[in-house]
Amino acid sequence: MIEEKRATSFNGYLSIVVLFVLQIATVWAAFGLPLPIVLRVLFTLSAIIVGICWIGFYMVAPNQARVLQLFGSYVGSDRSEGLRWANPLYTKAKVSLRVRNFESGTLKVNDKSGNPIDIAAVVVWKVIDSAEALFEVDNYENYVTIQSEAALRNLATTHPYDAQDDEGTDFCLRSSPEEVATLLKQEVQNRLSKAGVDVIEARISHLAYAPEIASAMLQRQQASAIVAARLKIVEGAVGMVELALQALAEKSVVELDEERKAAMVSNLLVVLCGESQATPVVNTGSLYT
Repeated sequence: MIEEKRATSFNGYLSIVVLFVLQIATVWAAFGLPLPIVLRVLFTLSAIIVGICWIGFYMVAPNQARVLQLFGSYVGSDRSEGLRWANPLYTKAKVSLRVRNFESGTLKVNDKSGNPIDIAAVVVWKVIDSAEALFEVDNYENYVTIQSEAALRNLATTHPYDAQDDEGTDFCLRSSPEEVATLLKQEVQNRLSKAGVDVIEARISHLAYAPEIASAMLQRQQASAIVAARLKIVEGAVGMVELALQALAEKSVVELDEERKAAMVSNLLVVLCGESQATPVVNTGSLYT
């Protein structure tokens, strides 16, 4: 692998002064002095070479690197800010080192349980090795896009959307956002490490069941909520019936045989667990009629 190394370059402002002095001196010596023809030719060639050297100036912005190559051979990377000068024969490619955001499109994949879901993610990344980014992959920006989506697909297919979809596991995409973000970041980083890219953060930005099963899954979630609520209601009702029978027995308000206790328990459970308000019935006769 080609790793980044520091290139040799010079301060641009100092180089301007040096080249200006050399350019004046060589031009004056070639055309202003009575020299032999051989020296005139040499100074003329020198003036042309100094003129070519003016092409070697380039700018390096903050959080930017210039990758220098000489006839296809990697020379080094320059991260020094400001006006710089290097060999005019070098090609100087720009590579941004700034932090960037990438938001994937909404992908439709099947989760671990086989349910189709829509998922999207936001990846925050930056280039940390300009040489790897430029030479190890063909187009590092496109590489980040494709590999991030591939990592997101892999994460979605290996974990359930909801814990209820895969019984026996507490980890799911919907209820474990921090764990999911950590796994997604690791997955994306493993794929992008060869491109000289550092993943700062990766999080799911959109997560939902696919439209074709969304209504069915909503009904299932509502049914689960209703069952859980009914369970709490029954637990409370049983406790209240138990307290009522215990209080009646302790205060000797009335003595009930097993059949009457069963009838009382049945009536109390109907009143406490029923969805509609119970209608009272006044019994003016015997307890057993």
